[in-house]
Amino acid sequence: MTSPIPRRNGTTADPGDTASGREQHRQRVIEAAADLLEHAGRGAVTTRAVADAAGLQPPAIYRLFGDKDGLLEAVAEYGFAKFVAGKHVDPDPADPIEDLRAGWDLAVEFGLSNPALYSLMYSEPAGTESAAFQAGLQILRGRVRRLAAGGWLRVDERLAAGIIHATGRGAVLTWLSVPEANRDPALLTALREAMVTAVTNEHPALQDTGPASAARALRATLPEETTLTTAEQQLLREWLDRLAADH
Repeated sequence: MTSPIPRRNGTTADPGDTASGREQHRQRVIEAAADLLEHAGRGAVTTRAVADAAGLQPPAIYRLFGDKDGLLEAVAEYGFAKFVAGKHVDPDPADPIEDLRAGWDLAVEFGLSNPALYSLMYSEPAGTESAAFQAGLQILRGRVRRLAAGGWLRVDERLAAGIIHATGRGAVLTWLSVPEANRDPALLTALREAMVTAVTNEHPALQDTGPASAARALRATLPEETTLTTAEQQLLREWLDRLAADH
């Protein structure tokens, strides 16, 4: 247990009473809960078991998280933060399609390597509102934006991001639902390639005859445009939205 902190009046205080001490205790509890979750399943994550694993008394869980649901939400956010921390982002990939594949593979591999944590991350609604989840979403949107700017995107950016996220999440949850003896890696490859086909062109838009892909490519570069006024950018975006939807 952590030693008490002396007060000026000669009394002592629990280090959990300080902001830094409270954060240390909070992180210790989250990591203990995540470890229990991964090695013994969600049923093992009780307030008493987590408190024992963290070296604290059960009431500390309620002081730090409110209740068990609050703890589980914090563990889900911890999972998203762990995932984002492991991502490598290339701002200018040599091959944007291979970069898309690599990003999808990384997301799926995280889920397969952390099955219990991954299942919790997507079963807690508050988890998808966390700063860590939003940071991961921004990475995905950036990858999609680069595809659009290069003329590779077949569909609208929002739809592309939804397809990429949904196929990755679906691949993990489907794989985990299949008995281990029946799992076929070809399923993951097929789902990834179906995703690539659904969201990207075989050739960049400049090599296509239709205007939709070219409109998406131009629209993706608008935030970097400085010669147009705000009103002109808005008008141009409306035109490009209409052209991009015509496919």
